[in-house]
Amino acid sequence: MNAKKTVERQTGVALWRQIADLIRLSISNGDHDQTGMVPPETVLAAQFGVNRHTVRSALAALADEGLVQAIQGRGTMIQRKERLSFPISRRTRFSQGLGDQARDIEAKLLAHATLPAVGDVASGLQIAPGTACVQLDLVSSADGRPLSCSTSYFPMERFGQMAEQFERLGSITKAFAAQGLADYVRVSTELVARHADADELVLLRLSPGAIVIAATAINADPDGVPVQFSRTRFAADRVKLKLET
Repeated sequence: MNAKKTVERQTGVALWRQIADLIRLSISNGDHDQTGMVPPETVLAAQFGVNRHTVRSALAALADEGLVQAIQGRGTMIQRKERLSFPISRRTRFSQGLGDQARDIEAKLLAHATLPAVGDVASGLQIAPGTACVQLDLVSSADGRPLSCSTSYFPMERFGQMAEQFERLGSITKAFAAQGLADYVRVSTELVARHADADELVLLRLSPGAIVIAATAINADPDGVPVQFSRTRFAADRVKLKLET
């Protein structure tokens, strides 16, 4: 493939960011597995039709993500960090889903609020617009590496203690159980890949141009009554989602 054709000028997206995306994709595809190194700056500059400074900016962004590392006298080495496999199934649970792939799994509560349900939240929870719900903002990590950030909504009338129980127990599943819901199932999941926004770059410790997989999901109790509406953004270079039926 002629790489020059994949870099577009006058699109509003900086050239270095486009190049970082293409190098990231190339690494993800295993194109450089035999060498373990990213091609030299001069080679990349010629390949993409840009100057070395632009390539250097792209590599610096990838280094900030922990995807590559500059080695004095050798070039730029790929940091081999396997993506963690996370199943999307009828009973999706963060800690159980990662299993023994990580030693330390943590979900941290960033903020919580009580607010009226509107739009997709109200329809997803099957409650009237304006009905009070509890919002939780979380960041989930494995071995100190942020994997996802999420915003979840729960009907206030049924789960009014969700924030307090989560802070006490560190788990949505356990917080549900503490409020009388012993089991719940995934009703639907919609996935979209896109560039991370400014907040996601900070929360997931990504560089500009990084890709996230945005999952919009609804969980319900065993009777089919929705109990949670969530929007979760996964760092695409750290997690691979496995759909299970």
